[in-house]
Order: sequence, then C-alpha cells, then structure tokens
Amino acid sequence: MSIDIAQLERGIVKGDRRALSRAITLVESTRPDHRAMAAELVEALKGADGVDRQALRIGLSGTPGVGKSTFIEGFGGMLTGQGLRVAVLAVDPSSARSGGSILGDKTRMDRLSRDPNAFIRPSPSQTHLGGVGRRSREAVALCEAAGFDVVLIETVGVGQSETVVAEMSDLFVLLLAPAGGDELQGVKRGIMEIADIILINKADGDLKSAASRTCADYSGALRLLRKRPQDPEGFPKAMMVSALEDTGMQAAWEEMQALTKWRRENGHWDARRAAQARYWFGEEVRQGLLAQLATPEARAAMEELGAAVADGRTTPAIAAKELLERIDAGPRDG
Repeated sequence: MSIDIAQLERGIVKGDRRALSRAITLVESTRPDHRAMAAELVEALKGADGVDRQALRIGLSGTPGVGKSTFIEGFGGMLTGQGLRVAVLAVDPSSARSGGSILGDKTRMDRLSRDPNAFIRPSPSQTHLGGVGRRSREAVALCEAAGFDVVLIETVGVGQSETVVAEMSDLFVLLLAPAGGDELQGVKRGIMEIADIILINKADGDLKSAASRTCADYSGALRLLRKRPQDPEGFPKAMMVSALEDTGMQAAWEEMQALTKWRRENGHWDARRAAQARYWFGEEVRQGLLAQLATPEARAAMEELGAAVADGRTTPAIAAKELLERIDAGPRDG
C-alpha cells in the first residue's frame, strides 16, 4: 500500500474523515516502515496549519454492563447538538488466543455514528494492558489535528491497570451502576484515585433511589481520599445520570467544563500534558527495548537459556543476566 504522508496530512487538517481513518490505521500498524511513517505524520501535524489544536480529552471507563456505549451516544449527541465536534476512540478487548476483536462499537452507537459532527473509531487493545491500545495516544493527537473539540477515550473496562488512560486524558470519568452490592470494594482503589468525576448511570425508574444511595456512598468515599493538587474545592465528585432518559448529562458536562477551566487557569493543564509527554517518551523507550527480544537471535538465545533453566543447569536470574549481556553485545552498525 502506497502512502502519501503529505496528502494524508492535508486531508487530516481539512477534517477529512477518510484521511483520519487511514492515518489511525497507519499509527496502529506494527510494521517498521509504517511506524516510521506514522512518527513522521504525527510530527508533521504538530501545528501543521500554524495552530496548536487542543481538544478536551476525556477518558471513560466503567464496570461491564454499566451502559458505556449508551452513555457515550447520549453524551456525544448532546455535545454535537451544541455545535461541538466529537471523536470517540473505543478500545475493544482482543482475544488472547486469536488476537481478534469484535469492534462492534459503531453498531452499539448507531445514532451517533451517523452524526456528521461525530467520528467513532473502534480499535483492538491487542496485547497492551491498561484498557487502551498502545497507539491510542497517537490516535488522540490525530483527532486533535483534525479539529475535533472533544475526544472521548473509552477503555476496555474497569481494572487496576485501567489507570493508563489517565496518561492520555485531561479528565477521567468513571461510570458505575447503582445497586452494585459490594461494588465499592470491588472497584480498585487505583482507579478511584484517578477519577475526576464518578457518574452513577441508570438513575431512572426503579433504580433511581438505589442510584441516589450509591451516589451518596461514593461521595463519602471520595472525601476519604487524599486531596490532589490538581483539584479545586468539591472535586472529585459523584453525580447521577441516566443515559436512557438523557438526564444529568448537561450538569455533568458543566462540571467537566468548570474543572477544565480551573485547571487551565491554575497551570495544571499544561503541567499535566507535559508530564504525559514525558511518560509516553519512557513508554516508547521501554517498548523499543522489549522489541529487541523479538529478533530471531534473541528468541534463539531465550530458547537455549530457557532449556538450561528448565534442566536446572542454571538459575532464572543468571540466565536472564546472560541473555541481556548477549543482546547488549550484539552486532553494531559500522
């Protein structure tokens, strides 16, 4: 496949959805030549039209069955109704056996997928932990360059490793269901500590009173957490919404805007984005080092040393040290 990076760049800046889709496919590719082109494209798009475009990046996670897709469709539709352009990057879990993903988010958000001011892109998580794809951050940057005002990053689902999404979002929203029994203990402390707003969904019908109790429980739990410097008074907070009845959406959006405004005015926005850039630099270095273990020479050495460990001829620690020394002493250019 021939890829014209300059043409792709022009299309993205103009807001061409097809160009954006092709660019995200490119950054998700693991082929070395595609990785080089993707890096070139992302670099070229930084201020490509003389404007540093910054969207509001909202990370969204939630327990299975909480109604993330229904919420995103209602919330996204409300934002596009206000004249905003919304991109949704939904990460689907990949099979550990086949590596495949269903990628059915567009069918679950049928109304939003047909909205001209919305863009929905399902992506596989592949083998990357953290609830997001390894290249999700680059996809977010492409959506910003395409002129979207809000980028919603939907993670695979609640888990301790889902905290990675905080390293690519400005706000982190945790969606929970009412009457979850011991859910307060079931949701890991790590994800509670990064949440900016907790939304109790399905606050309608027979579940409304249960949602009110759950909201009160989480409000109390949040007050017990250590105060964070990036939060004004009253944050993080818990609120009730109903994606089914479209209630509470506007109030939640107003709170998100208020928090964003405060963080911008008090220097936390720029500081956070700078810290995130540093984090992803470290991630690229770590992934590059891991890639050295995927070479035929490294795999052969691992097989040889692994057999020695299995036979008891050496210990795992000694074998690992020898493997790393072999890699470090590998062939050099020139």
